[in-house]
Amino acid sequence: MDNILEVYHVSKHFSSKTALDDVSLNVPRGSVYGLLGPNGAGKTTLIRIINYITAPDSGKIIFDGHELTADDVASIGYLPEERGLYKKMKVGEQAIFFARLKGMTKRDAEQSLHQWFEKFEISDWWNKKVEELSKGMAQKVQFIVTVLHRPKLLIFDEPFSGFDPINANLLKNEIMELHKQGSTVIFSTHNMASVDALCDEITLINDSRNILSGNVAEIRRREWGNRYSIQFSGDAGEVMRRSAPLTDRFDLLPAETDGLHTAVIVPAAGGAIRPVIQEINSCSDILSIQPVMPTMEDIFISTVNTYNAKHNINVEQ
Repeated sequence: MDNILEVYHVSKHFSSKTALDDVSLNVPRGSVYGLLGPNGAGKTTLIRIINYITAPDSGKIIFDGHELTADDVASIGYLPEERGLYKKMKVGEQAIFFARLKGMTKRDAEQSLHQWFEKFEISDWWNKKVEELSKGMAQKVQFIVTVLHRPKLLIFDEPFSGFDPINANLLKNEIMELHKQGSTVIFSTHNMASVDALCDEITLINDSRNILSGNVAEIRRREWGNRYSIQFSGDAGEVMRRSAPLTDRFDLLPAETDGLHTAVIVPAAGGAIRPVIQEINSCSDILSIQPVMPTMEDIFISTVNTYNAKHNINVEQ
């Protein structure tokens, strides 16, 4: 597989604290990649290393087929969680300044910026100072300067934080359009719904280590557990009574009902769901049978909790 980014055995220490401990991962070119983990797990440190802001104590980063250098920063767009603009500068002047840092000419930067400002409906703010902007307006400006130079790799750290649903959706659509145009996207986020909806691949970092990596669909299938939701109309009590002889093998869970129909969640041992279906069908009308796939939030919580329990890590609430 062609990877735009490869991280090999990267470790980083700050005094007595280990921020990253022998972390490796591969980001396929053209993917939407989720970088997940609890607060303090090491995600931001890894992102700062990728952006050449800090250096690893050991290990190496391969970017676009070669070892990462300072020159590669021009091919990376990074929107940090801690937003930062110079408050006393005018908005347009500052946007051009950042574009020039990424290698754009002033003419190209102005032309592209005016297009983005019009798209984001902030053209009237071109000559205003950053300190006059609302938080949402400032975040739009920083998003624009992050993507303006059409980088090969885009890294967003909690990009939707602080946005109302309409503007969050606007940003999401623009990010996915940039992805369609060829950019690889890394999301560092706690928003598991975004991971389910957008990401192809993920890495979960916990306690400074990579504890889970892979394709989202494959991970969900692996964690599925052969669980099915069977919806039916009929007497739920009779269904549960008739199915009782199967509980040792199939562990039927308590039924849920909405007043019109009932659903039971069935973990089918060895994937053998047919005997359960036959029993339920013998005393009711089956309306649907669907696999119950775990969400990335389910997998995140389960994986982190299992790891913490195994390594005797106490997490303060």
